[in-house]
Amino acid sequence: MMDFLHKIPNLDAYGNPQYFVYLAIALIPIVVAMYHQKRLHVYEALVQFGFIFVMFTGVKWQQGMALLAYIAWEFIIVGGYMTYRKNANNSIVFYVMTFLSLLPLLMVKLTPAFFGHNSFLGFMGISYLTFRATGMVMTARDGVISDFKPAMFFKFVLFMPTFTSGPIDRYERFEKDYNNMPDKDEYLDMLQKAVWYVMLGFLYKFLIAYVLKEYFQIYLEKAAIANGGISWSLIGYMYVYGLDLYFDFAGYSMFAVAISYLFGIRSPINFNRPFISKNLKDFWNRWHMSLSFWFRDFVFMRLSFLLMKKKVFKSRVTTANVAYIFNMLLMGFWHGVTRFYIAYGLFHGIGLVINDAWLRYKRKHKKEIPHNKFTEIFATFLTLQVVFVGFLIFSGILDKIFFK
Repeated sequence: MMDFLHKIPNLDAYGNPQYFVYLAIALIPIVVAMYHQKRLHVYEALVQFGFIFVMFTGVKWQQGMALLAYIAWEFIIVGGYMTYRKNANNSIVFYVMTFLSLLPLLMVKLTPAFFGHNSFLGFMGISYLTFRATGMVMTARDGVISDFKPAMFFKFVLFMPTFTSGPIDRYERFEKDYNNMPDKDEYLDMLQKAVWYVMLGFLYKFLIAYVLKEYFQIYLEKAAIANGGISWSLIGYMYVYGLDLYFDFAGYSMFAVAISYLFGIRSPINFNRPFISKNLKDFWNRWHMSLSFWFRDFVFMRLSFLLMKKKVFKSRVTTANVAYIFNMLLMGFWHGVTRFYIAYGLFHGIGLVINDAWLRYKRKHKKEIPHNKFTEIFATFLTLQVVFVGFLIFSGILDKIFFK
Protein backbone atom coordinates (compact mmCIF):
# COMPACT_ATOMS: atom_id res chain seq x y z
CA MET A 1 0.00 0.00 0.00
CA MET A 2 2.78 2.44 0.97
CA ASP A 3 4.73 1.57 -2.21
CA PHE A 4 1.59 2.29 -4.24
CA LEU A 5 1.15 5.72 -2.62
CA HIS A 6 4.84 6.48 -3.07
CA LYS A 7 4.64 5.86 -6.82
CA ILE A 8 1.65 8.17 -7.45
CA PRO A 9 2.81 11.64 -8.62
CA ASN A 10 2.34 14.40 -6.08
CA LEU A 11 0.35 17.50 -7.07
CA ASP A 12 0.50 20.60 -4.87
CA ALA A 13 -2.55 22.86 -4.76
CA TYR A 14 -2.31 25.70 -7.30
CA GLY A 15 1.37 24.86 -7.77
CA ASN A 16 1.61 24.83 -11.56
CA PRO A 17 -0.52 25.18 -14.74
CA GLN A 18 -0.91 21.38 -14.99
CA TYR A 19 -2.86 21.42 -11.73
CA PHE A 20 -5.31 23.96 -13.16
CA VAL A 21 -5.89 21.87 -16.29
CA TYR A 22 -6.87 18.84 -14.21
CA LEU A 23 -8.96 21.02 -11.89
CA ALA A 24 -10.81 22.75 -14.75
CA ILE A 25 -11.79 19.40 -16.28
CA ALA A 26 -13.00 18.05 -12.93
CA LEU A 27 -15.01 21.20 -12.19
CA ILE A 28 -17.04 21.30 -15.43
CA PRO A 29 -19.91 19.07 -14.17
CA ILE A 30 -20.00 21.01 -10.89
CA VAL A 31 -20.24 24.38 -12.65
CA VAL A 32 -22.98 23.14 -15.00
CA ALA A 33 -24.97 21.67 -12.11
CA MET A 34 -24.55 24.76 -9.92
CA TYR A 35 -25.78 26.96 -12.77
CA HIS A 36 -28.97 24.86 -12.84
CA GLN A 37 -29.18 25.16 -9.02
CA LYS A 38 -28.27 21.56 -8.32
CA ARG A 39 -25.51 20.38 -6.03
CA LEU A 40 -23.76 17.13 -6.98
CA HIS A 41 -23.02 16.06 -3.43
CA VAL A 42 -21.30 12.76 -4.21
CA TYR A 43 -19.35 14.04 -7.22
CA GLU A 44 -18.21 17.15 -5.31
CA ALA A 45 -16.98 14.94 -2.48
CA LEU A 46 -15.10 12.68 -4.91
CA VAL A 47 -13.44 15.62 -6.67
CA GLN A 48 -12.35 17.20 -3.41
CA PHE A 49 -11.13 13.87 -2.04
CA GLY A 50 -9.20 13.22 -5.27
CA PHE A 51 -7.37 16.54 -5.22
CA ILE A 52 -6.59 16.27 -1.51
CA PHE A 53 -5.39 12.70 -2.10
CA VAL A 54 -2.81 13.73 -4.74
CA MET A 55 -1.46 16.39 -2.35
CA PHE A 56 -0.26 13.55 -0.13
CA THR A 57 1.03 10.97 -2.58
CA GLY A 58 4.62 10.34 -3.60
CA VAL A 59 7.13 11.44 -0.97
CA LYS A 60 4.33 13.03 1.09
CA TRP A 61 2.37 9.84 1.79
CA GLN A 62 3.29 9.97 5.49
CA GLN A 63 1.65 13.39 5.73
CA GLY A 64 -1.49 11.78 4.35
CA MET A 65 -1.45 9.26 7.19
CA ALA A 66 -1.01 12.13 9.66
CA LEU A 67 -4.01 13.89 8.10
CA LEU A 68 -6.22 10.83 8.65
CA ALA A 69 -5.18 10.61 12.30
CA TYR A 70 -5.69 14.35 12.74
CA ILE A 71 -9.20 14.35 11.26
CA ALA A 72 -10.22 11.42 13.48
CA TRP A 73 -8.90 13.31 16.53
CA GLU A 74 -10.68 16.57 15.70
CA PHE A 75 -13.91 14.72 14.89
CA ILE A 76 -13.88 13.24 18.41
CA ILE A 77 -12.94 16.53 20.11
CA VAL A 78 -15.31 18.84 18.22
CA GLY A 79 -18.16 16.34 18.11
CA GLY A 80 -17.69 15.45 21.76
CA TYR A 81 -17.67 19.06 22.92
CA MET A 82 -20.65 20.12 20.81
CA THR A 83 -22.66 17.15 22.14
CA TYR A 84 -21.66 18.08 25.70
CA ARG A 85 -22.40 21.78 25.13
CA LYS A 86 -26.08 21.10 24.37
CA ASN A 87 -26.61 20.17 28.01
CA ALA A 88 -23.86 21.96 29.96
CA ASN A 89 -21.43 24.88 29.81
CA ASN A 90 -18.52 24.38 32.21
CA SER A 91 -15.56 26.70 31.61
CA ILE A 92 -12.95 24.12 32.55
CA VAL A 93 -14.39 21.63 30.06
CA PHE A 94 -14.31 24.34 27.38
CA TYR A 95 -10.66 25.21 28.05
CA VAL A 96 -9.63 21.55 28.11
CA MET A 97 -11.41 20.79 24.84
CA THR A 98 -9.98 23.90 23.18
CA PHE A 99 -6.49 22.82 24.28
CA LEU A 100 -7.07 19.29 22.99
CA SER A 101 -8.26 20.69 19.65
CA LEU A 102 -5.05 22.73 19.43
CA LEU A 103 -2.80 19.93 20.72
CA PRO A 104 -1.80 18.39 17.34
CA LEU A 105 -0.81 21.81 15.99
CA LEU A 106 1.11 22.63 19.19
CA MET A 107 3.04 19.38 18.88
CA VAL A 108 3.86 20.10 15.23
CA LYS A 109 5.06 23.63 16.03
CA LEU A 110 7.05 22.76 19.17
CA THR A 111 8.73 19.53 18.04
CA PRO A 112 11.37 21.20 15.80
CA ALA A 113 12.27 23.70 18.53
CA PHE A 114 12.72 21.09 21.25
CA PHE A 115 13.84 17.99 19.35
CA GLY A 116 15.45 19.37 16.20
CA HIS A 117 13.25 17.51 13.71
CA ASN A 118 9.76 17.81 12.26
CA SER A 119 6.86 16.06 13.98
CA PHE A 120 5.47 12.92 12.38
CA LEU A 121 2.04 14.48 12.99
CA GLY A 122 2.69 17.35 10.60
CA PHE A 123 1.06 17.74 7.22
CA MET A 124 0.49 20.56 4.76
CA GLY A 125 -2.53 22.57 5.88
CA ILE A 126 -2.68 21.52 9.54
CA SER A 127 -2.72 25.15 10.75
CA TYR A 128 -5.71 26.14 8.67
CA LEU A 129 -7.65 22.98 9.48
CA THR A 130 -6.99 23.65 13.16
CA PHE A 131 -8.33 27.20 12.88
CA ARG A 132 -11.55 25.76 11.48
CA ALA A 133 -11.91 22.97 14.03
CA THR A 134 -10.96 25.08 17.06
CA GLY A 135 -13.22 27.85 15.80
CA MET A 136 -16.09 25.35 15.90
CA VAL A 137 -15.36 24.57 19.57
CA MET A 138 -15.31 28.27 20.44
CA THR A 139 -18.46 29.20 18.54
CA ALA A 140 -20.22 26.20 20.10
CA ARG A 141 -19.30 27.62 23.50
CA ASP A 142 -20.88 30.92 22.45
CA GLY A 143 -24.05 29.14 21.33
CA VAL A 144 -23.62 30.29 17.72
CA ILE A 145 -23.69 26.67 16.54
CA SER A 146 -25.34 23.88 18.47
CA ASP A 147 -26.00 20.69 16.50
CA PHE A 148 -23.01 18.58 15.50
CA LYS A 149 -23.50 17.39 11.92
CA PRO A 150 -20.78 14.86 11.02
CA ALA A 151 -21.16 15.23 7.25
CA MET A 152 -21.02 19.03 7.42
CA PHE A 153 -18.00 18.82 9.74
CA PHE A 154 -16.03 16.93 7.08
CA LYS A 155 -17.25 19.22 4.28
CA PHE A 156 -16.18 22.29 6.23
CA VAL A 157 -12.86 21.17 7.69
CA LEU A 158 -11.74 19.37 4.51
CA PHE A 159 -13.00 21.95 2.01
CA MET A 160 -10.46 21.43 -0.79
CA PRO A 161 -10.18 24.93 -2.35
CA THR A 162 -8.93 26.46 0.91
CA PHE A 163 -7.30 23.33 2.35
CA THR A 164 -3.60 24.21 2.43
CA SER A 165 -3.40 27.92 3.26
CA GLY A 166 -6.88 29.33 3.75
CA PRO A 167 -8.62 31.74 3.67
CA ILE A 168 -9.95 30.74 7.09
CA ASP A 169 -13.72 30.41 7.01
CA ARG A 170 -16.26 30.18 9.83
CA TYR A 171 -18.50 27.12 10.14
CA GLU A 172 -21.79 29.02 10.43
CA ARG A 173 -21.03 31.09 7.31
CA PHE A 174 -19.87 28.04 5.32
CA GLU A 175 -22.93 25.98 6.27
CA LYS A 176 -25.26 28.80 5.22
CA ASP A 177 -23.58 29.04 1.81
CA TYR A 178 -23.61 25.29 1.33
CA ASN A 179 -27.30 24.93 2.15
CA ASN A 180 -28.47 28.00 0.23
CA MET A 181 -27.84 27.57 -3.47
CA PRO A 182 -27.21 30.82 -5.40
CA ASP A 183 -29.73 31.54 -8.15
CA LYS A 184 -28.57 31.72 -11.79
CA ASP A 185 -27.79 35.43 -11.72
CA GLU A 186 -25.89 35.15 -8.45
CA TYR A 187 -23.91 32.17 -9.70
CA LEU A 188 -23.06 33.90 -12.98
CA ASP A 189 -21.73 36.82 -10.94
CA MET A 190 -19.67 34.40 -8.82
CA LEU A 191 -18.44 32.69 -11.97
CA GLN A 192 -17.38 36.01 -13.47
CA LYS A 193 -15.52 36.94 -10.30
CA ALA A 194 -13.89 33.50 -10.19
CA VAL A 195 -12.50 33.91 -13.73
CA TRP A 196 -11.18 37.36 -12.83
CA TYR A 197 -9.57 36.10 -9.61
CA VAL A 198 -7.89 33.22 -11.45
CA MET A 199 -6.47 35.60 -14.07
CA LEU A 200 -5.29 37.99 -11.35
CA GLY A 201 -3.87 35.07 -9.37
CA PHE A 202 -1.79 33.95 -12.36
CA LEU A 203 -0.49 37.50 -12.79
CA TYR A 204 0.37 37.84 -9.10
CA LYS A 205 1.79 34.40 -8.31
CA PHE A 206 3.26 33.09 -11.55
CA LEU A 207 4.50 36.35 -13.07
CA ILE A 208 5.07 39.17 -10.57
CA ALA A 209 6.07 37.01 -7.57
CA TYR A 210 8.23 34.79 -9.80
CA VAL A 211 10.11 37.75 -11.29
CA LEU A 212 10.58 39.40 -7.90
CA LYS A 213 12.02 36.26 -6.37
CA GLU A 214 14.10 34.84 -9.22
CA TYR A 215 15.53 38.09 -10.56
CA PHE A 216 15.78 40.31 -7.49
CA GLN A 217 15.20 38.65 -4.11
CA ILE A 218 17.75 35.84 -4.46
CA TYR A 219 20.47 38.24 -5.64
CA LEU A 220 19.73 40.85 -2.95
CA GLU A 221 19.67 38.23 -0.19
CA LYS A 222 23.12 36.92 -1.16
CA ALA A 223 24.47 40.47 -1.39
CA ALA A 224 22.99 41.50 1.96
CA ILE A 225 24.45 38.47 3.75
CA ALA A 226 27.83 38.98 2.07
CA ASN A 227 27.92 42.68 2.99
CA GLY A 228 26.83 42.07 6.58
CA GLY A 229 25.17 44.63 8.84
CA ILE A 230 22.85 47.31 7.50
CA SER A 231 23.41 47.85 3.78
CA TRP A 232 21.61 49.13 0.69
CA SER A 233 21.24 45.55 -0.51
CA LEU A 234 19.49 44.71 2.77
CA ILE A 235 17.12 47.64 2.34
CA GLY A 236 16.43 46.55 -1.24
CA TYR A 237 15.84 43.00 -0.04
CA MET A 238 13.36 44.27 2.56
CA TYR A 239 11.11 45.81 -0.07
CA VAL A 240 11.45 43.04 -2.63
CA TYR A 241 10.79 40.32 -0.05
CA GLY A 242 7.69 42.13 1.23
CA LEU A 243 6.30 42.57 -2.27
CA ASP A 244 7.06 38.96 -3.20
CA LEU A 245 5.37 37.75 -0.02
CA TYR A 246 2.27 39.75 -0.87
CA PHE A 247 1.98 38.83 -4.54
CA ASP A 248 2.70 35.14 -3.93
CA PHE A 249 0.22 34.73 -1.07
CA ALA A 250 -2.41 37.07 -2.51
CA GLY A 251 -2.20 35.13 -5.78
CA TYR A 252 -2.75 31.84 -3.97
CA SER A 253 -5.65 33.33 -2.01
CA MET A 254 -7.31 34.50 -5.21
CA PHE A 255 -7.11 30.96 -6.62
CA ALA A 256 -8.63 29.56 -3.42
CA VAL A 257 -11.49 32.07 -3.38
CA ALA A 258 -12.14 31.60 -7.11
CA ILE A 259 -12.45 27.80 -6.85
CA SER A 260 -14.61 28.21 -3.74
CA TYR A 261 -16.99 30.37 -5.77
CA LEU A 262 -17.31 27.62 -8.38
CA PHE A 263 -18.52 25.34 -5.57
CA GLY A 264 -21.05 27.99 -4.57
CA ILE A 265 -19.11 28.92 -1.42
CA ARG A 266 -18.21 32.58 -0.86
CA SER A 267 -14.93 32.09 1.00
CA PRO A 268 -13.74 35.35 2.58
CA ILE A 269 -11.30 37.60 0.74
CA ASN A 270 -7.84 37.61 2.34
CA PHE A 271 -6.35 40.91 1.12
CA ASN A 272 -7.83 44.34 0.58
CA ARG A 273 -5.15 46.71 -0.76
CA PRO A 274 -3.00 46.48 2.40
CA PHE A 275 -0.34 48.87 1.12
CA ILE A 276 -2.68 51.88 1.28
CA SER A 277 -3.24 51.43 5.03
CA LYS A 278 -3.19 54.66 7.03
CA ASN A 279 -2.04 53.03 10.27
CA LEU A 280 -1.00 49.66 11.65
CA LYS A 281 -4.49 48.69 12.83
CA ASP A 282 -5.81 49.53 9.38
CA PHE A 283 -3.09 47.29 7.91
CA TRP A 284 -4.23 44.29 9.94
CA ASN A 285 -7.79 44.94 8.76
CA ARG A 286 -6.49 44.55 5.19
CA TRP A 287 -3.64 42.00 5.38
CA HIS A 288 -4.36 38.26 5.64
CA MET A 289 -7.75 39.30 6.91
CA SER A 290 -9.17 35.85 7.64
CA LEU A 291 -6.20 35.11 9.94
CA SER A 292 -6.19 38.58 11.48
CA PHE A 293 -9.93 38.47 12.18
CA TRP A 294 -9.66 34.94 13.60
CA PHE A 295 -7.05 36.07 16.11
CA ARG A 296 -9.02 39.24 16.81
CA ASP A 297 -12.28 37.38 17.55
CA PHE A 298 -10.97 34.26 19.26
CA VAL A 299 -7.87 35.57 21.06
CA PHE A 300 -7.80 39.36 21.44
CA MET A 301 -11.49 39.91 22.22
CA ARG A 302 -11.77 36.92 24.54
CA LEU A 303 -8.59 37.77 26.42
CA SER A 304 -9.66 41.41 26.78
CA PHE A 305 -13.07 40.33 28.11
CA LEU A 306 -11.49 37.86 30.55
CA LEU A 307 -9.00 40.42 31.87
CA MET A 308 -11.77 42.99 32.37
CA LYS A 309 -14.10 40.45 33.95
CA LYS A 310 -11.42 39.36 36.44
CA LYS A 311 -10.40 43.02 36.93
CA VAL A 312 -6.75 42.15 36.38
CA PHE A 313 -6.00 45.74 35.36
CA LYS A 314 -7.81 48.89 36.43
CA SER A 315 -7.31 50.60 33.08
CA ARG A 316 -9.05 49.49 29.89
CA VAL A 317 -6.08 50.87 27.97
CA THR A 318 -3.67 48.60 29.86
CA THR A 319 -5.99 45.66 29.24
CA ALA A 320 -6.06 46.38 25.52
CA ASN A 321 -2.28 46.83 25.37
CA VAL A 322 -1.63 43.50 27.09
CA ALA A 323 -4.12 41.81 24.78
CA TYR A 324 -2.47 43.37 21.70
CA ILE A 325 0.98 42.13 22.64
CA PHE A 326 -0.22 38.66 23.67
CA ASN A 327 -2.31 38.33 20.51
CA MET A 328 0.53 39.28 18.16
CA LEU A 329 3.09 37.21 20.07
CA LEU A 330 0.80 34.22 19.71
CA MET A 331 0.53 34.92 15.98
CA GLY A 332 4.33 35.03 15.84
CA PHE A 333 4.58 31.68 17.65
CA TRP A 334 2.02 30.26 15.22
CA HIS A 335 4.33 31.01 12.30
CA GLY A 336 7.08 29.07 14.05
CA VAL A 337 9.04 28.83 17.30
CA THR A 338 12.02 30.87 16.09
CA ARG A 339 13.36 34.14 17.42
CA PHE A 340 12.59 36.06 14.22
CA TYR A 341 8.93 34.95 14.13
CA ILE A 342 8.56 35.75 17.83
CA ALA A 343 10.32 39.10 17.28
CA TYR A 344 7.92 39.78 14.39
CA GLY A 345 4.92 39.19 16.65
CA LEU A 346 6.38 41.37 19.41
CA PHE A 347 7.21 44.10 16.88
CA HIS A 348 3.61 44.28 15.69
CA GLY A 349 2.22 43.95 19.21
CA ILE A 350 4.21 46.96 20.39
CA GLY A 351 3.38 48.73 17.14
CA LEU A 352 -0.35 48.32 17.75
CA VAL A 353 0.05 49.66 21.31
CA ILE A 354 1.83 52.76 19.95
CA ASN A 355 -0.74 53.05 17.16
CA ASP A 356 -3.63 53.02 19.67
CA ALA A 357 -1.88 55.61 21.85
CA TRP A 358 -1.48 57.89 18.83
CA LEU A 359 -5.14 57.48 17.82
CA ARG A 360 -6.26 58.37 21.35
CA TYR A 361 -4.00 61.41 21.31
CA LYS A 362 -5.41 62.51 17.95
CA ARG A 363 -8.98 62.27 19.22
CA LYS A 364 -8.13 64.50 22.18
CA HIS A 365 -6.28 67.08 20.06
CA LYS A 366 -8.34 67.23 16.88
CA LYS A 367 -8.04 70.99 16.53
CA GLU A 368 -4.27 71.04 17.03
CA ILE A 369 -3.35 68.23 14.62
CA PRO A 370 -3.82 68.97 10.92
CA HIS A 371 -5.73 66.49 8.77
CA ASN A 372 -5.52 66.78 5.00
CA LYS A 373 -4.39 64.91 1.90
CA PHE A 374 -0.74 65.48 2.72
CA THR A 375 -1.05 64.07 6.26
CA GLU A 376 -2.97 61.06 4.89
CA ILE A 377 -0.24 60.38 2.32
CA PHE A 378 2.43 60.75 5.00
CA ALA A 379 0.53 58.38 7.33
CA THR A 380 0.30 55.78 4.55
CA PHE A 381 4.01 56.19 3.72
CA LEU A 382 5.04 55.87 7.37
CA THR A 383 2.79 52.84 7.92
CA LEU A 384 4.28 51.21 4.83
CA GLN A 385 7.82 51.60 6.19
CA VAL A 386 6.82 50.03 9.51
CA VAL A 387 5.13 47.15 7.66
CA PHE A 388 8.19 46.47 5.50
CA VAL A 389 10.51 46.53 8.53
CA GLY A 390 8.20 43.89 9.97
CA PHE A 391 8.55 41.85 6.75
CA LEU A 392 12.34 42.14 7.08
CA ILE A 393 12.17 40.68 10.59
CA PHE A 394 9.75 37.99 9.39
CA SER A 395 12.05 36.94 6.53
CA GLY A 396 14.71 35.69 8.93
CA ILE A 397 17.57 37.36 7.05
CA LEU A 398 18.52 39.46 10.09
CA ASP A 399 19.02 36.20 11.96
CA LYS A 400 21.47 35.06 9.26
CA ILE A 401 23.36 38.37 9.29
CA PHE A 402 23.57 39.15 12.99
CA PHE A 403 23.33 35.68 14.60
CA LYS A 404 25.48 33.51 12.31
